[in-house]
Amino acid sequence: MTLHEDEVPAGPATVRALLAAQCPQWADLPLAAAGAGTDNTMYRLGTDLLVRLPRTAGTARSLRTEQEWLPRLAPLLPHRIPAPVHLGTPAAGYPLPWSVHRWLDGAEVGPDSVTDWAALGTDLATFVRDLHATDLMGATRAGDLSWYRGGDLRSCDDWITGCLRDCRAVVGADLDLDTLTRYWRAGLAQPEPAGPYGWLHGDLRPTNLLARNGKLYAVIDFGCLSVGLPDAEHAPVWDLPAAARHAYRDALDVPDPTWIRARAWAVAVAASGIAYYRGTFPAFVAECRARLGRILGDPF
Repeated sequence: MTLHEDEVPAGPATVRALLAAQCPQWADLPLAAAGAGTDNTMYRLGTDLLVRLPRTAGTARSLRTEQEWLPRLAPLLPHRIPAPVHLGTPAAGYPLPWSVHRWLDGAEVGPDSVTDWAALGTDLATFVRDLHATDLMGATRAGDLSWYRGGDLRSCDDWITGCLRDCRAVVGADLDLDTLTRYWRAGLAQPEPAGPYGWLHGDLRPTNLLARNGKLYAVIDFGCLSVGLPDAEHAPVWDLPAAARHAYRDALDVPDPTWIRARAWAVAVAASGIAYYRGTFPAFVAECRARLGRILGDPF
């Protein structure tokens, strides 16, 4: 499934060729598809490894960031995160860097894997608090560690207003776009955030949360790792049931202005996802629509 105009395909044969040339010690291990997101295609390698192949040159830039910072962050966080073990180099059949991580054995957070949603929300809040409080260790909001979701809403206004307008052609009357637009504008109307910069995961959607024994076990996919303001970090909690969302906010004691900006970010990311992927990734569009529905049903 191709999602981007500049996408580089990466099927099993490509992975086998990369392994044979650069990691012959793993070349004969079993290989199985392990999912594909908007930025990466993944394959499980043997029982203990995961191969991640960026879809585009733009998303490939994050690999060196992960290689540099994840080993330094891991000991400081309360839940498991990916452990990179190899950074692959571009090759004739795949002209982008690629990576191998240790396999984390858990189930995507969902109704079949979580036994207590309020506890899940509290656990996620603990992870976020610890990540945001972790020393920057010399990192700054620059280069690959500077991402739009760690900045101010105002810089995205023209883009997101256009996405909300485009969404009308996709969702029609199924969602109240007028109210969602008001939520976006309410975020813009808040005072500029004054908090210090910190580490941000950037995409704490349920697909990037793993559960074991009914509880949060690991947080994966740090392709959006950056340094910035925390408002957008809270946005994906509208992908979770209300019990998790409310427990998360209570545990972090998020003030109203921050929550209003977080809600605006939640609207923005979902609307832009629908606008961009409407003809290529129906499952992701459905996920974005579900988020907007939850915002309308439980905005605060």
